[in-house]
Amino acid sequence: MKTKTGIALKASRRLVTIGAAGVALVFAVSACSSGGDGGSNDGSTLTLQTWSLTPKFTDYLNGVIESFEKENPGIKVKLLDQPSDGYSEKVLTQAASNDLPDVLNLPPDFALPLAQKGLLEDVSAHGDLSQTYVEGSVDAYRFAGLDGVYGYPWYLNTDLSWWNSADLDACGLDSTNPPATQQELFTQAKIMKEACSDKSLMSRKPGLSDIVLEGIPVFNKEGTEFIFNTSEAAALLDQYREAYADGLVPSTVLNNDYLGNSKLFTQNQVSWTTGGATAHTDFVTDNPSLEGKVVVSKALNSPPLWVQGMSVSKNSKNLPAAIALAEWVTNAENQNAFGHLVNVFPSTLESKEDPYFSESDGTVEGDARALAFDSLASAKVLTPYEVTPAMTDYFDQQVALAIRGDVTSQQALDRAVENMNKQLERQ
Repeated sequence: MKTKTGIALKASRRLVTIGAAGVALVFAVSACSSGGDGGSNDGSTLTLQTWSLTPKFTDYLNGVIESFEKENPGIKVKLLDQPSDGYSEKVLTQAASNDLPDVLNLPPDFALPLAQKGLLEDVSAHGDLSQTYVEGSVDAYRFAGLDGVYGYPWYLNTDLSWWNSADLDACGLDSTNPPATQQELFTQAKIMKEACSDKSLMSRKPGLSDIVLEGIPVFNKEGTEFIFNTSEAAALLDQYREAYADGLVPSTVLNNDYLGNSKLFTQNQVSWTTGGATAHTDFVTDNPSLEGKVVVSKALNSPPLWVQGMSVSKNSKNLPAAIALAEWVTNAENQNAFGHLVNVFPSTLESKEDPYFSESDGTVEGDARALAFDSLASAKVLTPYEVTPAMTDYFDQQVALAIRGDVTSQQALDRAVENMNKQLERQ
């Protein structure tokens, strides 16, 4: 899909994103050969694969490539930009035919199966990534059961909490101190309902990530089994069931035609939603009466993290140059430039020196951008990459049954774990 700013939000499963790329490097690399899809056999041409970035970002990509080539005489880069649809299948086909590009844009869940097959280079062997990139973005490319890091973090995004300040202040709450955790959300939702029976603070049923937010393990350390059917997780679902029964959550959240918390927010049906740093523009465009009535805070508990990265083919015939290219694409200068073009955030620690990201201009949009950028320092991926859409659908079905009271929370979780582990075995 496309954002209102025009950039593709790729949906690898849970997704988010965008893509960007570029190239260039500071140290000269000797020639060799490159990977597939057009790389030369003598290694003088590297292939760089991006995901649905042209033609919108062709000039940016060409600029990054030209600067890389200038710094590395004798090395050329061939850009391969793949269409948005079917990208995962395209990558798997390239892998099956031993034709992976030298450097390629892979979100972590796309990188996982390739890393498991030994097709991606462990880039942690080429330097300390913790000195360059935010911690959560590096961790995103560490996979259970594998040693190493299988991608250079590229651009990032996260969610924020958005509140209707007029509702909060009129219904016994303080819009300057909104809930910071799920537990505070339960507490303040009850206060709001008691003061304003026609208002709802809560706006969605829980997902698997909400269990993670409470510090409850979802996956075992070996990455072989789901283990979230605990008494702690059941207690959390019980809280949501009680909130639903008390009318703190709109009944529509369990319906198949649920519009999503953002839509309910713009329709003034709820007073809280989640959304990205640019969500305010969408809110007031869809409902101009919200202008001046929306405040933003960090996401509840721990900020979610969505990551795009650059991986390197282990079979590249010019591995030093491929590593250099991936580092160049993801360096602070190139990432900052891309972050000025589109609504994404750089993954580099050095980017905090750029006030465009780290300082607000006093507008709601500026506050949100600075808050989101600051959130990235502690953001993390909340859902294991092994969770497929089919697993999520089954989990959501069981949660809906539990919240309606059709089954107990423990029964719902036990069923979900059993089903998801069976699906996991078939992967």
